Amino acid sequence: MGGAGGTGDDAGEVPAALRVALVQVAADVLGSAEPAEVPPTLRAVHRFAPRRRATAGAGPLWTALQDDAFRARVARAWAQSHPELAAAVAADATEPATPSLPAAVGAWLLATGTWRDLLPAGDPPDPTGPAQAEVQARLERAQGESERLRAEAAAAREEARSAQDQLVALQRELRRLRSDADRARSEGRRAADDARASLDAAELARSRAQEDLRQAVDERRAANAERTAARAELRAARKLADVRVRLLLDTIVDAASGLRSELALPPVADLPADLVSPPTERPAVRPGSRGRSVDDPALLDELLRQPWAHLLVDGYNVSKSGFGELSLADQRRRLVDGLAGVAARTGAEVTCCFDGQEGQTQAPGGPGGYARGVRVLFAVGEIADDLIRRLVQAEPPGRVLVVVTSDREVARDVEGAGAWVVPSSTLVARLQRL
Repeated sequence: MGGAGGTGDDAGEVPAALRVALVQVAADVLGSAEPAEVPPTLRAVHRFAPRRRATAGAGPLWTALQDDAFRARVARAWAQSHPELAAAVAADATEPATPSLPAAVGAWLLATGTWRDLLPAGDPPDPTGPAQAEVQARLERAQGESERLRAEAAAAREEARSAQDQLVALQRELRRLRSDADRARSEGRRAADDARASLDAAELARSRAQEDLRQAVDERRAANAERTAARAELRAARKLADVRVRLLLDTIVDAASGLRSELALPPVADLPADLVSPPTERPAVRPGSRGRSVDDPALLDELLRQPWAHLLVDGYNVSKSGFGELSLADQRRRLVDGLAGVAARTGAEVTCCFDGQEGQTQAPGGPGGYARGVRVLFAVGEIADDLIRRLVQAEPPGRVLVVVTSDREVARDVEGAGAWVVPSSTLVARLQRL
């Protein structure tokens, strides 16, 4: 440490006015520095107010100026703020600067060795002897140490205030935590009291439930006893009834025997079978034919309104006689639509049979063989006439069956089975009225 113009042995020769000016420049530079750039010895001074930094921190600042790095930083800052004067006090300047206190400050900071020559005329160097200089140096060092200690004391006071603030905050937090703990303990006691109350209520409910269970067991025993007694009484009543019936039956038998003896009834000579006359010849009439066919559409409606009436239709026999100019698919569709109206008006069961092909087992337009309430069947492996005959044979005797066909053989067979036969033209006329 030490330089050619402003440190080392020359430090004690710096006049007081120049020293005050140097300390002021250092205080200004320290105030504009970032906290990370502040030397450790000046951190306490950096926290001082700007107006107190140069006076209260004069000692530490002057000591820090003896360090080449800090002095160079202060010199750069001074040169940036006084560029012309910095050029004039430089060692290689062609035109020397006029002696003045700012010029002497710059020369001392820049270590040009000319700061003595640049001091104003009214502030010549102090021509004191070596002893006096030594005393002055010691005094200044003591003052610097005193200033440093005062700065450290101020920093310590700042830290103490900060610690006091932290202590107050911690005490406040401690009081809050104690309050929370007291509140938690109070809530815990309240919860414990609630739990004990709930436990007492549960014990009371349990004792009541046990009492109810005992009463239910007693009532069940009493009910079983009453049921046993009732069964015994029922057996006794049945036995009494049997005895009474037997006595009554014996009385009736004895009375009948006495009546037979009193009336002197002869033995039975003829049996019921002996009294039946032999059968007489009757004209053969086909069952269910009634001796006529149904040609009147109104009479057809009356038949279909009978309970559980069943209408069976020879599909193509009817469709070809009524609307044979249409295709077979259109004939089926038109016939089924008309039969759906008949079923809706009369409530009768309606089955329509067509000659079919292999794999054709469902009605057009409806799954499961139904289309709008009409059962549509296709005769596969047989003709529709045989299918109609089988349907008639499957019906129970006495049910009203109406078969619509103009086929004479089919009409003869179904009439023999008890069905009414309606010509196809009658049904066509009925459908045209819909």
